[in-house]
Amino acid sequence: MQTDLSNENVIHIKNKKIQYLQFRKLLEYKDIINHAYSLGVNVNYRTALNGKPDVSNKQSKLAKNSYKRLCKSIGCKYNNLVKPRQCHTNNILIAEKKINKLTPDFNLEEYNRTDGLITKKKNMVLATTNADCIIFLLFDPVKKVIANVHSGWKGTLQKIIVQAINKMINIFECDPKDIICCICPSIRECHFEVSEDVKNQFEKEFSNLNGNTYMCEEKKEIIIDINDLIKPKKEKWNIDTVLINKILMQNMGLKQENIIDSGICSMCNPNLIHSYRVEKEGFGLETALIELK
Repeated sequence: MQTDLSNENVIHIKNKKIQYLQFRKLLEYKDIINHAYSLGVNVNYRTALNGKPDVSNKQSKLAKNSYKRLCKSIGCKYNNLVKPRQCHTNNILIAEKKINKLTPDFNLEEYNRTDGLITKKKNMVLATTNADCIIFLLFDPVKKVIANVHSGWKGTLQKIIVQAINKMINIFECDPKDIICCICPSIRECHFEVSEDVKNQFEKEFSNLNGNTYMCEEKKEIIIDINDLIKPKKEKWNIDTVLINKILMQNMGLKQENIIDSGICSMCNPNLIHSYRVEKEGFGLETALIELK
């Protein structure tokens, strides 16, 4: 377990009341955007239970305080938060305006069963939460469009990242070569162990990746073998959902150097990152924020 998660792609910020990661690549545009991925099991960004607003005073207060501290630290306004009602779908919506004027747009009916938001509006803080699932922060510095996308294993199966990029292309005329995608901490191949039924779904959905070429971080072109993505482990299988999504993004036209991976496993760092598989029932949530200034 590490106490400082900084690496070549992310910086670990530690304040007295809050900790978070920022991507070095996105900090090159800090005059255009704000962003952060939260850290710390002493915070919890759970604003809903089973898809419905959480009416527990203690939990609601903790989530509110956690969001307020994070927003204050990165310089955005708490009331500008917009968070969908996540449900492991591949649904992506465009956030056109704040709905609540004086409070955050948390889990509103307008964003029901939604796992990603895109906007080009300023001062709208797009938020999603995770506890092992992947969060993608996307930014086109040319068209000035941002997206925040939540992708659990079901979202990966449904290729939600493809849906998000397609919307950026078709609605906002983004060029995939300009899009930057930052991959927040999540469960990684080392711990994402599944049973045969899930393994079979992944084999069926992604068998067409066999023979595809993939440009890895070392700038080497690799021929994809499905066995590199789904590896047997005794009676279970380990799946590299992060690599699958990287391949999907490159197939969409994103440049390898614009796919920025935190490289951090949530299960390897349960002292700093909430993990569903570690905490089980009552697990906490981290959040990722992104905003155009």
